[in-house]
Amino acid sequence: MGSNQKQVQIGQKESFGRKLKARLALLSERGIESYEIDKDPLVKNLRANIRAINVRMQAFDASVKKNEALAKMKADKAAPPQESPEGTKRKKVKETPVEGKEKKKKKE
Repeated sequence: MGSNQKQVQIGQKESFGRKLKARLALLSERGIESYEIDKDPLVKNLRANIRAINVRMQAFDASVKKNEALAKMKADKAAPPQESPEGTKRKKVKETPVEGKEKKKKKE
């Protein structure tokens, strides 16, 4: 889905910004007061669209940051552990003797 890509969101934000500036210029040419401009439905819609895109971009950035942190944790976990100067404590595995007990023969 193309609208989830960051570049698409940036393009839409710029487009809405241009439309908003054009609408504000048009309304100011007509001599409309600023409090009436804030009530204009097209201005409200364009500002709402810009706010929504900002929220989506913040969510996208948070997702990227989270994915980077998870990738770093995964890489750290996969890397071999570094031995400390004190040494690591590990359980010693008992060695089994090569020669075992002799099996008893069955009587026939």
